[in-house]
Amino acid sequence: MAEKDINENIGAKQDLNDQMIVRRGKMEEFRNLGIDPFGHRFQRTAYTTDITEDFEEMEGKQVAVAGRMMSVRGHGKVSFMEISDIKGTLQLFFKIDVLGEENFKQLKLLDIGDIIGVSGEVFRTQRGQISVRVEQWEILSKSLRPLPEKFHGLTDTEIRYRQRYVDLIMNPEVKDVFIKRSKIISAIRHYLDSHGYMEVETPVLHTLAGGAAARPFITHHNTLDMEMYLRIALELHLKRLIVGGLEKVYEIGRVFRNEGIDIRHNPEFTMMELYEAFTDYEGMIELTEDLLKNVCLAVNGSTSMVCQGETIDFSHFERMTMVEAVKKYSGIDYYAYDTVAEMEKAIAEKGIDLEDNDTSTKGYLLNALFEVTVEKHLIQPTVIMDYPIEISPLAKKMDDPHFTYRFEGFVLGRELCNAFSELNDPLDQRERFERQMELRKKGDEEANPLDEDYLTAMEYGLPPTGGIGIGIDRLAMLLTDSASIRDVLLFPTMRQREL
Repeated sequence: MAEKDINENIGAKQDLNDQMIVRRGKMEEFRNLGIDPFGHRFQRTAYTTDITEDFEEMEGKQVAVAGRMMSVRGHGKVSFMEISDIKGTLQLFFKIDVLGEENFKQLKLLDIGDIIGVSGEVFRTQRGQISVRVEQWEILSKSLRPLPEKFHGLTDTEIRYRQRYVDLIMNPEVKDVFIKRSKIISAIRHYLDSHGYMEVETPVLHTLAGGAAARPFITHHNTLDMEMYLRIALELHLKRLIVGGLEKVYEIGRVFRNEGIDIRHNPEFTMMELYEAFTDYEGMIELTEDLLKNVCLAVNGSTSMVCQGETIDFSHFERMTMVEAVKKYSGIDYYAYDTVAEMEKAIAEKGIDLEDNDTSTKGYLLNALFEVTVEKHLIQPTVIMDYPIEISPLAKKMDDPHFTYRFEGFVLGRELCNAFSELNDPLDQRERFERQMELRKKGDEEANPLDEDYLTAMEYGLPPTGGIGIGIDRLAMLLTDSASIRDVLLFPTMRQREL
């Protein structure tokens, strides 16, 4: 890597080649002393916060801790270091009288970023700093590349996303986000497992890209000589399992959509989808509200939280139909117009710009109005019910055949989940697939393909079923108060850069 690129990527002000040469020299000095600079197993007995948060219990005890050296300062025969582990930071106290002259002298071979293990007694310094009086230490891994300068840190967002490993080292709050993300997924699993759901795994490689309106990533299986797709949804395989008699199933997994990248979208993301036999979208609404309330409580210790300056309360969800929501926020009453032309005229008179949305039917017009005039107002947890059939090819029809038993959950103006009473009439499903195929012929790359095997499964009998999909990344954004999806993905998709 060229020096210019190194400076740009790491953020150091000095010539990094010189610094790296010095570090390699120290590495060789360790080896000359018979010390492996890339050490072996270290038996840790405590984490940093075990000591700092339970000092009264830990004071005077012998501990072994390990972590990355983040700062150092020395005063002749005494040296202080700060190490960081997954839980926090801790001060280490080195004294020549305790270590011996030779062992103390070897501390000069350490650099910021080195990973060390130490053992010694827990105590409080004269200045009141909780510390470990080190009696033994060892190098566990020599850092050959300098960390960013501490004062400036790692602040360039593109570099942070590309070099997440450095971001995690330098920015403790980033580590906290991903620890919390892990807790979110664990809380979802705990809730569903305790409510009798069975976790399953379904294929990532599909022969048809169905279950959602999205463009897939296409690949090729050499042995079978066939085109395959990375899955865009989990839905159709999970509903096959409901047909087979597995009455309550869920999956948490990666899905892939060959679409744009912005603060809410990444080409690969994590979905949780569940399906339950003998229930409907009312049951799914109740489950969703209870699940999200319990996950927020488990992760944040409360059913309310602050995100993007707004206090969000998961203890209550407002419910509206899409027609009601559009009437409330745009003044357009869907039922007041008999034709598309009449409805378009009313929209134009109110000066509402529907942008590039499809407006070919009243259902599409309603959805366009919802996206443009309603979504931004849905700050508190809100369930929007009863979606037009045109945009719901897998949901069960209502008595009014223009609408389906479908709902979406919104928080902070963002869609958080999508659910419905599943369409279980195979003849109706075939008709809808055929209409989707007509859209595909007209150039709609996101229209659902006709899945004959899924129709075959339905013909054996899909019981009345409720299903829901929750975007894990968007939920993580919400519960960690993160503005961008990239902030909750350890390795977001980035444009490739030449080295």
